[in-house]
Amino acid sequence: MPTPAQDIENIYTPRQQYILLITCLVGLAALIFMGLGGYITAFLGAGILFVVFRPWFVGLVHQRGWNRQVVTIGLLVFAFVVIILPFTALSLMLVDRIRIYGQDTTQIMAVLHKIEQKTGYTFTNEQSVRTLLQQAVGWLSQRLPSLATGLLHFTVIIGLMLFTLYFMFTQEEGFLRGLRRYLPFRPSTLHELGDSLKNNVNANVLGQVLIALVQAVLTGITLRIFGVPDSTFWGVVAFFMAFIPVLGTPLVWGPAAILKLAQNHTGQGIGILVVGLVVIMNIDNLLRILLARRLGNIHPLITLAGVVLGVNIFGILGLVLGPLLLSYFIVLIKVFERENRIRQRSRLHKSSAGGLLPPAT
Repeated sequence: MPTPAQDIENIYTPRQQYILLITCLVGLAALIFMGLGGYITAFLGAGILFVVFRPWFVGLVHQRGWNRQVVTIGLLVFAFVVIILPFTALSLMLVDRIRIYGQDTTQIMAVLHKIEQKTGYTFTNEQSVRTLLQQAVGWLSQRLPSLATGLLHFTVIIGLMLFTLYFMFTQEEGFLRGLRRYLPFRPSTLHELGDSLKNNVNANVLGQVLIALVQAVLTGITLRIFGVPDSTFWGVVAFFMAFIPVLGTPLVWGPAAILKLAQNHTGQGIGILVVGLVVIMNIDNLLRILLARRLGNIHPLITLAGVVLGVNIFGILGLVLGPLLLSYFIVLIKVFERENRIRQRSRLHKSSAGGLLPPAT
């Protein structure tokens, strides 16, 4: 005998129920995303580190049979000590030093006045320089991990990232199975997206960090040899500038050479230019050629446009996520083109086959 609840007729058709279900899922996902908006970089960072460390995890756990939890904890400690702490220290050093220059513009104004005397043009004043530096400090504080954003907030992000990464490794099979089950793509498309993710992470994390580190060290040594003050600080700046395609480290050693030339230190200025043009820029091209096949070959235009897009959306993680978004967009366009072509051929085949069939009697 039906219960009273079963006698009640639902006012929605099955199609309306389906549409409302999707609407509810999208709405709840949007609320969750808004609630976790301040910590979304933790989950994105965990995904990037998962791609970076997974070959090590597979080699130690699946091939050599090591304990899964021990390997995972070892990878987390390695990530914290070797990647997170140094990168955070560099970011803090950069933001704090720019804040000092923003508060005291005496040194910068002295350099600019010397350039004005050499060129005969007056192109700046102290107030505009102070305003520009304050804007740069504010921009960097929003995009680099800094104590200006709150020590507790930063600690929560790092802890959440490592906590997420721990479960991604310890429950690797279930995590990957869930991706394959719930992502709305065919297996071939998932394979293409996975290859794109791997290539982007390798090219823009492993490869670019290595290239940036080498260029930063060479820039710092060059500036120290030719007597530029604060060469260590400018080497740190060169590390971050090296992530910007085309421009890169010339934004650091170029002004340093101009400064030396403006101070009548012609030999030092020319020396910086020669080392920058011959060694520092060419080491970038050489390393990219050597690493392209092993770490993923990403077109420079995708990297440049992706960096501009990603940094504004995701902060410092946008250096990786921006090019990844553009790469995924291109992959999905190719998938759509292929699927559309297959459907057109299928319709044409059915139409041709229908035309050859004898009429019904």
